[in-house]
Amino acid sequence: MEPLKYLAGYPAPLQARARELIRQGRLGAMLAAKYDQAHDVRSDGQLYDYVQALKDLHLRRSVPLGKVVYDGKLQVMKHALGTHTAISRAHGGRLRASREIRIASVFRDAPAPFLEMIVVHELAHLKEAEHNKAFYQLCTHMAPDYHQLEFDLRLYLTCLEAGQ
Repeated sequence: MEPLKYLAGYPAPLQARARELIRQGRLGAMLAAKYDQAHDVRSDGQLYDYVQALKDLHLRRSVPLGKVVYDGKLQVMKHALGTHTAISRAHGGRLRASREIRIASVFRDAPAPFLEMIVVHELAHLKEAEHNKAFYQLCTHMAPDYHQLEFDLRLYLTCLEAGQ
């Protein structure tokens, strides 16, 4: 029985249920029925505007964002679905800090709630660096169903990996 890498931290009964749905070929159909709404955020410019709108809604007084892009190499290279980085650059005699968010390009075609979940996750890193209780409270403040979306996203990625 091969491990489900996206569901590794979940209890065995949930993993067994996911395996059964994959074996029956029903996991993709179940997720498609639940998450049938697509999004129109295709370009990096549209992604920046989308992220900025969520940031303005929930984190108005946080640091400004310098760059938000889809990154095609992100999942393979960093084993992550999104990253938040602070880049310091010399500008004259001063250092200028710029915040960047990179979202894996798999979200370009993913259902809209999954894009929102990963954006909320990366925006939460503007306030909380670590994945601690305060971080997840901020995530659920921005997206009340954050934990369900995270689990369903993991199912979606498992489904994609299984070729369904």
